[in-house]
Amino acid sequence: MSAASRRRTQQVGDLTLESGAVLEGVRVSYQTWGTLNEARDNAVLVLHALTGDSHVVGERGPDQPTAGWWPGLIGPGAPIDTDEYFVVAPNVLGGCRGTTGPSSPAPDGRPYGSSFPTITVRDQVHAEALLADALGIHAFHLVVGGSVGGMRSLEWAVTYPGRVRRCVVLAAGAAATADQIAWSVPQLHAVRLDPAFHGGDYYPGPGPRQGLAIARQIAHATYRSAEELTLRFGRDGQEGEDPLRGGRYAVQSYLEHHGAKLVRRFDANSYLALTEAMNSHDVGRGRGGVAAALRRITAELTVGVVSSDRLFTPADGEVVAGSPACRELAVIDSPYGHDAFLIETEQVFGIIERALASAPVPAASRPARPTGPARPAAAPAREPLLVRPTAAAY
Repeated sequence: MSAASRRRTQQVGDLTLESGAVLEGVRVSYQTWGTLNEARDNAVLVLHALTGDSHVVGERGPDQPTAGWWPGLIGPGAPIDTDEYFVVAPNVLGGCRGTTGPSSPAPDGRPYGSSFPTITVRDQVHAEALLADALGIHAFHLVVGGSVGGMRSLEWAVTYPGRVRRCVVLAAGAAATADQIAWSVPQLHAVRLDPAFHGGDYYPGPGPRQGLAIARQIAHATYRSAEELTLRFGRDGQEGEDPLRGGRYAVQSYLEHHGAKLVRRFDANSYLALTEAMNSHDVGRGRGGVAAALRRITAELTVGVVSSDRLFTPADGEVVAGSPACRELAVIDSPYGHDAFLIETEQVFGIIERALASAPVPAASRPARPTGPARPAAAPAREPLLVRPTAAAY
């Protein structure tokens, strides 16, 4: 079990964005686990995906609408062992979990809404670097993330090569592809065409709930594989309903469920801002292209791809693995599609453990480690497909 970690907020100052706009008085919320050692060289940065947050591990609570999205990753004796490492998990710039975003107060005291500027993955990484500065961390022993978090992990290694010793990129690419952008465009339209959107200035109202739910349904279909959806649902109607008489298909009910779940915990303007940041992702922008950018990496790079991922395909990860810094290209063998980076924890945690094992923190730098029982054995092999749970948060 991991120790409890409450969410904190750090003022990091003004941030000049790639667009040239300046965000004033940026705040970054985050959670930490473990202890930063005297040498300040045992820090690990864990980066969440599109609609995730800093609550990597732990239970739901008054300030946490969902349980941790990578349960078992962080804690004493866990794959990221808090007896050895100090873990930092920030909430992303543009989100709605305490870090500056569209629902945050602008300098005039009202929510930014439609005036929130366009942000990029690179801007998000710069904000995270300012947080690291405020925490007194010059370099991270490891930076790890999946999906959009993997984009940021890679951008960290390219933008701040001297500040990242190990980098793990899971289910992500070096630049957003036309296919990924194509899937996101109807999501953006669904939100903006909802009559409750009001051009983005819907606060303090509930906002475009229907549009956001539809956007999530579109997105969630790309997070899972065709194989899984076919095996789980086939052409079955939802229980007690007949599609030939106006009822729903079971897969339709499944998507509607996930759309409704997101609406209860997420802001529509943040969904737009973060999706557009994902679309703009390109580590090669202004650096002579992707290949040239990947040559900037000095960290030991580990890349993980999901065999059945149709959103960030294995080919996307193979491009990242083309970096001279890549030490391992790991294939996560799974029928669950993109979400496997959240579901296949035995395989994913193994990738992270191997990256950490390649460069352990020097013994002299480690915090004092209490004696105790050995770490539990690895989790059992995954259950059959049809009884596998849905990923908790993406």
